[in-house]
Amino acid sequence: MNILADENISQLIVERLRQDKHVVYYIFEMARGSTDSTVLDLANQHKALLVTGDKDFGEMVFRQHSQASGVLLVRLTTLSPTKEAEVVAMVIKEYGDRLLKAFTVITSRGVRIHPV
Repeated sequence: MNILADENISQLIVERLRQDKHVVYYIFEMARGSTDSTVLDLANQHKALLVTGDKDFGEMVFRQHSQASGVLLVRLTTLSPTKEAEVVAMVIKEYGDRLLKAFTVITSRGVRIHPV
């Protein structure tokens, strides 16, 4: 799967997803400091699932009706970075293509998938 990791996503998550053979574009490496709309445009251009910790993308997708290939909002603040990376990798593996054309939220309580 093509994945675009926002710059607020840890390097551990990026490395873990690359270990799983995903194509991961990392904003921190390619376009640090980009606006949210630029990040969303890049995700769409690469037909990539946007993995982010930024709740503003919910506003863009649901209120502004911005197009999105898929957004995975990571809200796992109570986990260690290593455990967080494992959970994100597991969710992507388990749900796969269901995450595309959807806005998904991962919390300590579970996974919520909302089609967009």
